[in-house]
Amino acid sequence: MLRKSVLPVLLLGLLAGCGTSTAAGPPGSTITVKNCGIDVTVSGPPKRVFAAYQPAIEMAHALGISDRLVGTAYLDAEVLPEYASAQSKAKYYKNLPSREELLAANPDFVLSGFNDVFSAGGGSDESFGSRKSLAELGVQTWIFSPLCPTADGKGDEAIDPASVTMDNVYADLRGLGTLFGVEDRAEQVIADQEKRIAAVEAKVKNAPRPTVAILRPGLEGGALTVSGGPDFGTVLIKQAGGVNAFTDLTSKRNVKIGVEELIKRNPDYLLISGCCDAALTAASSQAEVDKILANPAFQNLKAVRNKHVVPWLFANHSAGVRGAYTTEDIAKTIHPDLFK
Repeated sequence: MLRKSVLPVLLLGLLAGCGTSTAAGPPGSTITVKNCGIDVTVSGPPKRVFAAYQPAIEMAHALGISDRLVGTAYLDAEVLPEYASAQSKAKYYKNLPSREELLAANPDFVLSGFNDVFSAGGGSDESFGSRKSLAELGVQTWIFSPLCPTADGKGDEAIDPASVTMDNVYADLRGLGTLFGVEDRAEQVIADQEKRIAAVEAKVKNAPRPTVAILRPGLEGGALTVSGGPDFGTVLIKQAGGVNAFTDLTSKRNVKIGVEELIKRNPDYLLISGCCDAALTAASSQAEVDKILANPAFQNLKAVRNKHVVPWLFANHSAGVRGAYTTEDIAKTIHPDLFK
C-alpha cells in the first residue's frame, strides 16, 4: 500500500514480499516505506542508526551504513569476516540497552533483527517500547519482515508463517536501501545472495532430502529447544536440500520438546545451535555436541550413530544477509559428496 507524504510523491513501485512497500518523491519530499504494516517515513536518509541483534548489525554493514551507527547491541556470535573491521569501530552493548539508554544515544532510526525489542511481552527483559511510541519521539523503526508480528507491540507469538521467506529479506534490503539512499548497494547484496543460493539449489535439486533438526540444548535445566516451522532455519534447510524435522510445529519459532520427541523424529542431522556472545564461533558448541554423542538416551539416533551432530550457531539461522552463507554451509554438511 502506498500513501502520499506531506509533499507530492512519485510512485516507485511495490517491493517484493508482503512486508514492504515504498513511496518517494522529488528532492525535499519525504519517503515512506511500509514495514510490517507500519509506515516508516523519513525526510532524508537517517544519520543516527541503532542496530539491535546480529541480523540488523550485519545488514547495516552490508548496506554500507556502518559510519551512521550510533550503537549496536547483542551479537549472538562473531560477525561474518567481511564485517569484522567495521564492527570493531562501532559502539557495542553486550546486552540490549534500556529504552532510556537507547534514547540517550539520540538515534533517528532503530533497526532490529527480532521483534521482541518492540514487544510488551517479548523474549528479552528490555523493551524499547512500541514502534508507535518511538515514532512519536521522531525515531523511526524497522523489524525484519520474516518476523513481522500481526500488530505493533506483539512478538513471536504473532508471526505469520507465510512471511518467513527469503523474498522478504530482499524486500527489507530494498526498503532499507531506499530509506538510507543506498539502493545500488542493496541491489548488489541481493544479487550476490540470489546467485549463491541458486547455485546451491541447482546442485542439490536431484539429491535425497535428509531431515535436519536445529537444536539448542541446555536451556532451562536441560530442556531441548528446536526450531519449528516459522523459524527462518526452515527456509535455509530447504534451500540447502533438506527438510526441517520439526517443520510441522508451527505455534512459534522456538519450541521446547522432550527427549522422547527427538528420539521419535530421529533426524538425519543435528545442528547444535550455540548462542549468545560476540566472540562465539561454531567450535564453541563442540562441548554440547560431545554431551549428545555420549548420552546413552541418544545412542539410537541416526545423527548420533553416523556422527552427524554438528557444532553450529544460532546466528546462522536468523533472517538476514547470512542467507546465502548459511544455505551453503548446511548444503555442504548434509550433501558433502556434492561439494567436494
